[in-house]
Amino acid sequence: MAILRVRDLDIDFLSGGRYLRAVSGVSFDLEQGEITALVGESGCGKSASCLSLAGLLPRPQARTQAREVGFTLRDGTTEDLFALPPRRLRRIRGREIAYIFQEPSASLNPVIRIGDQIAEVLALCRPEVRDRRKRVVELLEAVGIPAPEKRLAAFPHELSGGMQQRVMIAMALAGEPRLLIADEPTTALDVTVQAQILDLIDRLRRELGMTVLLVTHNLGIVSQLADRVLVMYAGNIVESASAEALFSSPAHPYTRALLRAVPRLGGAAGRLETIPGRVPSIADYPPGCRFCGRCPSARPECARKDPGLREVAPGHFSRCPESPQ
Repeated sequence: MAILRVRDLDIDFLSGGRYLRAVSGVSFDLEQGEITALVGESGCGKSASCLSLAGLLPRPQARTQAREVGFTLRDGTTEDLFALPPRRLRRIRGREIAYIFQEPSASLNPVIRIGDQIAEVLALCRPEVRDRRKRVVELLEAVGIPAPEKRLAAFPHELSGGMQQRVMIAMALAGEPRLLIADEPTTALDVTVQAQILDLIDRLRRELGMTVLLVTHNLGIVSQLADRVLVMYAGNIVESASAEALFSSPAHPYTRALLRAVPRLGGAAGRLETIPGRVPSIADYPPGCRFCGRCPSARPECARKDPGLREVAPGHFSRCPESPQ
């Protein structure tokens, strides 16, 4: 069952006195209890799309619209998030939808002890909790922080990057959300800590029955964790498939290029394959396929006509009209 249905999401940003469309016609479903990965290079619109869902993009600098952003609440009712008044949307943030951001050191308040920061989330999202200190200790213990009672009085700078990210996860879990959006949650962490944080998210997802939207550019992470994958390029979803189908039969040239660029243990010696060129700026999106300027298989008509997503196999959608290779 889909707990989130997004249909035709558009995001415009104000630049030079006019709005430019950065994200166009994005549609996807998030299924209950699954991990969906949103992948692509930096600047493709991944974070903006996620922030828009709960109304976190700044206004009037950003402007959003969609045919539907339907979210199923824990009581079984479905709300269109873009149609909600600000007061109602604030009640959904934290309680129903929670975020983990890229840089925990920038997200945590440096002058407030971590126990108080988590307790503040409880006060806002779970006011029925009477013994907040006990619950904060339980949350810190759940995310694998040793001696949680002693850590309550710690300031963020007294913790390592990995521990700070665990605190961020504890804060996200404090509201007992149905949907957890993790935006590059392992950025700037070493490889060992990255694995620990991702294993933690996956374990908590299974134990709590949460749905997770994982934003990343690391396809190695995706192959290990994700049930379904959305590939984003220049503000478009260019491919959508189960993780198994995407890795075994990638349909879009951009997806195939991303997979070829992944380093492999025991692979051939030499330079890693790269994708020539760069993601176009939002002011320079072509009218047709936005990847055509970097695609080795591009034809003249690719630059003129947007092919749109089409089903190339059951449950597998691609924006490229060519057959999967």
